[in-house]
Amino acid sequence: MNIRIRQDAIVRSLRRAGTTTVEDLAHEVGASRRTVLRDICALRDEGYVIHSDVGRGGGLQLDPQSMQKAARLTVPEVFALLIGVASMRITGNLPFAALADSGLAKIEKSLPADKVKDLRAMLECLHIGHLSPLQDLSNMGTMDPELLPAFEAAFLQGQLFQFDYSDAKGRKTSRRVEPQAMLILPPLWYLVGWDPMRDDFRHFRMDRISAPMAVEGTSFRKRRVPFEDDVCPFSEMTGTA
Repeated sequence: MNIRIRQDAIVRSLRRAGTTTVEDLAHEVGASRRTVLRDICALRDEGYVIHSDVGRGGGLQLDPQSMQKAARLTVPEVFALLIGVASMRITGNLPFAALADSGLAKIEKSLPADKVKDLRAMLECLHIGHLSPLQDLSNMGTMDPELLPAFEAAFLQGQLFQFDYSDAKGRKTSRRVEPQAMLILPPLWYLVGWDPMRDDFRHFRMDRISAPMAVEGTSFRKRRVPFEDDVCPFSEMTGTA
């Protein structure tokens, strides 16, 4: 269990239990007593009000009105929010657009400088356009939740991207490509990769990708992706697509 998941589990346990002990929390999250104490200190620094009562019958209590001073969002989470807003805007279905942009701008300001740099790098590879009305969506599936974090790791670290892919006829192959861009034609998402085996760009529907991972120890160079004119690059943090 990583730090963030463990600390979120501690907050949920405190909210649920009312009063608990460090030992009980340690058992619940599978960590040592010392680790839980460090997590409690970190949560307090983030704005959570956690009371501790010593002595018999004492324990830890979370003030029900307390909350984080700022949301702890990762680059993929912010990226996913931006994609959602941009996709809704491109389809003409984004009520309260100004409020959405204002909220995203505040999120951007809360990120550390290095995370903002990573986010901007990912936005540079994002392109949004309109799907052809002739596209068959009858076999559309769901996307692997590990896909976006894996793409972030591969793209930002310049590593090859490996995954299993099922084509329209259900035939599965193992692929390894250079992740160059992400194309969104709502409601379909595509990974645009340079396939060294075919010496050309390939588009992979992301709902047909499984077991995605960045391949450590590999590298690739950025290439210019030849999108059509009707595909609009999304380059602003909170701008229109």
